[in-house]
Amino acid sequence: MARARKKATKKKAVHHKKAHSHAGSAPRGGTRPSWQGHLRLSLVSCPVALYNATTRKRDISFHLLNPETNNRIRMIPTDPETGPVERADLVKGYEVSKNEYVVLTNEELDAVKLDTTQTIDIEHFVDAASIDRLYWDNPYYLVPNGTEGVEAFSVIRDAMKETGQVALGRVVMHTRERLLGIEPRDKGLICYTLRTADEVVNAKHLFDEIPAAKADKAMIDIAEKIIQQKEGDFDPGTFKDRYEDALRELVKRKQKGQKPVVAEPPEDTNVIDLMAALKKSLKGKAGHASHANENKKRARR
Repeated sequence: MARARKKATKKKAVHHKKAHSHAGSAPRGGTRPSWQGHLRLSLVSCPVALYNATTRKRDISFHLLNPETNNRIRMIPTDPETGPVERADLVKGYEVSKNEYVVLTNEELDAVKLDTTQTIDIEHFVDAASIDRLYWDNPYYLVPNGTEGVEAFSVIRDAMKETGQVALGRVVMHTRERLLGIEPRDKGLICYTLRTADEVVNAKHLFDEIPAAKADKAMIDIAEKIIQQKEGDFDPGTFKDRYEDALRELVKRKQKGQKPVVAEPPEDTNVIDLMAALKKSLKGKAGHASHANENKKRARR
């Protein structure tokens, strides 16, 4: 900060994030849809829109700056032989072998667009428990796009509520066709993109390398008691990203010209006597367990 004040020629780095716009879409609650099209169940269809159900806006992100001027660095496309090139002049190429590419034009890519670019066609219904957690990916909210198809949307939603099934459909997002798992939530629907089989790594070769070991029954009993002491309902509000918070605090300190705080190194946690460590953990949580059990009894009453 001191060096920045001495150089009067330096510029303040102020950057604004540009909202990703979608032509023809009206924002809801300040957000724009990630996708717009139709939801179709057999012969019933209605216009819908997908909205992101999660956000990373709070995440700290950094830009690369020139320390001499504090200017943000521009990443300029460069040909290693001819030098800088215009981004608008670039074409897409798929590498088939080392330094050998198949070049594809935008017209050729448009020609292979699928019907799922405009329609989520429900193909199957399955039990949610039959989908391994490994396959669940990003969540989205699915809502009617306008008032025209609200009745059809409500019929599909309420029928799914009655059957308790998850609908499977396909959608093209960000140039990729993705499988969707769709289920009712409140007055709308919630969708999860589902990973395909070739996206999930088979853990068998990793798990097979774990040495076979029979755990001591007494140790297992103590570990189970520790687990019971830590039982509770999931409350996402109690979990904070401590690293993000530390980054924000660091930025604030730097703004004020203060020295950053250095974190103490963690203590050595090598366990010599596993049984002793388990007993100590159980003893240390006894008071907490008593309080937690009392809360559970009150809740039941």
